[in-house]
Amino acid sequence: EDPLRGYGRTISHVVIGLKTSKGTKTLRLDPSIHDALTKENVTVGDVIYIEANSGAVKRVGRSDAFATEFDLEAEEYVPVPKGDVHKKKEVVQDVTLHDLDVANAQPQGGKDVVSMLSALGKPKKTEITDKLRTEINRVVNRYIDQGVAELVPGVLFVDEVHMLDIECFTYLNRSLESTLSPIVVFATNRGVCQIRGTDILAPHGIPVDLLDRMLIVRTMPYSTEEMMQILSIRASVENIEVNEEALDLMGEIGSKTSLRYAVQMLTPARIIGETSGRTKINKQDIIEVDKLFFDGKASARLLAQSEGYMK
Repeated sequence: EDPLRGYGRTISHVVIGLKTSKGTKTLRLDPSIHDALTKENVTVGDVIYIEANSGAVKRVGRSDAFATEFDLEAEEYVPVPKGDVHKKKEVVQDVTLHDLDVANAQPQGGKDVVSMLSALGKPKKTEITDKLRTEINRVVNRYIDQGVAELVPGVLFVDEVHMLDIECFTYLNRSLESTLSPIVVFATNRGVCQIRGTDILAPHGIPVDLLDRMLIVRTMPYSTEEMMQILSIRASVENIEVNEEALDLMGEIGSKTSLRYAVQMLTPARIIGETSGRTKINKQDIIEVDKLFFDGKASARLLAQSEGYMK
């Protein structure tokens, strides 16, 4: 009976028969499943999946047992599902430790008046404290021991690591001892230099106790041919045309100065070439750019000779 005192038909339950290659089962389902079945246009002979938790219905296609029903069909025929009617589906979800920290940092309270009033004065997100991180790490370690979760370490890349101070190195040294720590890659081009925040000289500006934990990758300077190949690739990426003589000269300049300086010469050389009405950089453009600009080493020598002032 509806509110208007009329009478109509309602669905009290849904009875559906499901069949697989191993057997058949008749299920009595909630009436809310009827709307999902109607939305998917499910008929007898269709292959469907019903999720037990949410009641979602997914129509995969028409069973190939009904393929000979008509001469022409626009349906997609799929084989009869194998296995049991009831199947357990394993769901794998990728989450980061930061996601867990943020989720557990949400202020939670009861629904009574006191909790609601106290929640009004609190921010939407609380601070992620060390105590919270420790608790999350303990739970994650327990899941890993139980086989419920699998740890996939990330990669933390720190460029110009000699710019970090002693406090950053202290934090990194302690964090690397954790079982949940990521793979850390440090990059620097410094030799023996001072650790920022101290008066201590150390290789690469990194404390010795942290340096002992690392595997140092040996790198070699680029040869002239390798620099020419890198410059050619960079020029093609930036749509800059360079002839062979200019490329050879840039390789020689890069071997005497640095690869970074040689790469930075491409844009000014292109501007000079376009000013002269050419679209391709030639050797004379590179010579003119080299006269206009200094690399880092030449600038340092000039400052040393002029006692700190450029003349």
